[in-house]
Amino acid sequence: MDKTLISLAPVQNAKLFAIPNFSMPTWSWEAVLYVVPIAIAPAIEHFGDVLAIGSISGKDYVKDPGIQNTMLGDGLATSLACMLGGPPNTTYSEVSGAVALTRAFNPAIMTWAAITAILLAFVGKLGGFLNTIPMPVMGGIMLLLFGAITVIGLNTLVRAQLDLLLPRNMIIVAIIMVFGLGGMVLNIGITDLKGIGLGAIAGVVLNLLLPCKDCNEENDPAEL
Repeated sequence: MDKTLISLAPVQNAKLFAIPNFSMPTWSWEAVLYVVPIAIAPAIEHFGDVLAIGSISGKDYVKDPGIQNTMLGDGLATSLACMLGGPPNTTYSEVSGAVALTRAFNPAIMTWAAITAILLAFVGKLGGFLNTIPMPVMGGIMLLLFGAITVIGLNTLVRAQLDLLLPRNMIIVAIIMVFGLGGMVLNIGITDLKGIGLGAIAGVVLNLLLPCKDCNEENDPAEL
């Protein structure tokens, strides 16, 4: 059994310059039925990420440039990527955590980072080098970034003076966190909903279904 933690074989085997596998778009109803349910979760996640970034930077991005514009950009980027055979694009909560840690709020940084990432995609050796990063290291990074976005979300609720001890609020927050962090998976036939996406959908559904008779009352939590 090979116990090597880091192997440079992927770097040696990778080409110096490599062109990504582009492909022309083809119509498929199966693909449409597969993507449409999944698209609901990233849309909800997008809204939450924009709120989180606004909370970190102290700016209201929902109003400027507007949530409708940020979501439109997200959709156009996904459409273009899929037309070229690439994966769908979405706002990633991990990025919110990275922004919180680095305190880099300038949108121009993200623009230059995106351009740099596109150019580096043609460097095969870099892709090989990234494949040498041990899984424990990547796992630690993911724990830190997802933990950061969880703290940011809770801080947003606290700053909005939302009483988390109200039964309704407690149930919604608890279900979202357990679904998102506990590995809950819901099979809907054509695909599986899990992680942050499933937690987001569950939160929206519970927010619509659970009664809200005491949401605006100044009750003592001990009396609920």
